[in-house]
Amino acid sequence: MQTDRPHPARIYDYWIGGKDNFPPDRIAAEHAISVSPDIPQAARENRGFLRRAVRHCAEAGIRQFIDIGSGLPAQGNVHEVAQEVAPDSRVVYIDNDPIVLTHGRALLADNRTTTVLTGDLRDLDELLDRPALRELIDLSQPVAVLLVAVLHFVTDEQAAAAVRAVHERLAPGSFLLVSHSTAEGNPVRAAEAAKTWDNTDSPIRLRGRAQVEELLEGWELLEPGVEFVPLWRPDGPTDDSTRWMYAAVGRKA
Repeated sequence: MQTDRPHPARIYDYWIGGKDNFPPDRIAAEHAISVSPDIPQAARENRGFLRRAVRHCAEAGIRQFIDIGSGLPAQGNVHEVAQEVAPDSRVVYIDNDPIVLTHGRALLADNRTTTVLTGDLRDLDELLDRPALRELIDLSQPVAVLLVAVLHFVTDEQAAAAVRAVHERLAPGSFLLVSHSTAEGNPVRAAEAAKTWDNTDSPIRLRGRAQVEELLEGWELLEPGVEFVPLWRPDGPTDDSTRWMYAAVGRKA
C-alpha cells in the first residue's frame, strides 16, 4: 500500500472532508486549493451529480450499478442512493487504490448486494468478466456504469477504448454516467491546478466539451447533454457553482 506519494482517490477524499488521506495527499490537495479555493466545492458538486444521476437511473428501473474509479467511501455512496430507491439494487465498486478495497469491505461487510474490487479502468474487459463481478451483475440485463471523475486520468486512446467497451458489453437500456475535468471553465487557473496530480501515478488530462462529446458518440445523451457538473439537472440554485468539470449521462438504445 503506497502512502508516500499522493493518490487521486485520497486527494479527492481530502477535498470532500474525508479522513482517509495521508500527508502527501493533503499537500497535493492544498496546492489545488491555493490555486483555486473553489476546487473542494467542485468535488462536492461532483458527488451531487453522482447522486442525482444514480437516482435517475434507479427511478428508471436500473437495478445494477458498476462504479469504476469509485474512490474512498463518502456520504451518498452509489449503493446508498440506489438502494434507497430500490432496496434490491446490486452495486460493484472498483478502484485501483488498495486502501479503497480495505475501507470499502469494512463498510460493506453486512451488505450482500454490494461489493468492492481492486481493478483498473484500462482493464475494463477483464473487469467485466471477473467472476466476483458477475456474481452480482448480469450483463444481459441493463446496467448503469459510472465513470465519474476517472476518464481524465487516462490517455485519449484509453478513454475511448473504455467507453467503447462499456457500450459493446452492456445490454440495451443501460446507462453510462460520466464526469470529466476541463480547462474551459477556468482557462487561466487550470494549468497550475493540473500540477496537483504531477507526483501521482495518474497525471490529469483536461478535455473540452467537444472532446467529451466525441468520447460519448453512440450513446443517447439525456438532456442537457454535456454540461458543467452543477448545471446537470440541479436540485436547486446554481448561481455560485463551479465550472471545473463536465457531466453527462448516456443511454444505450
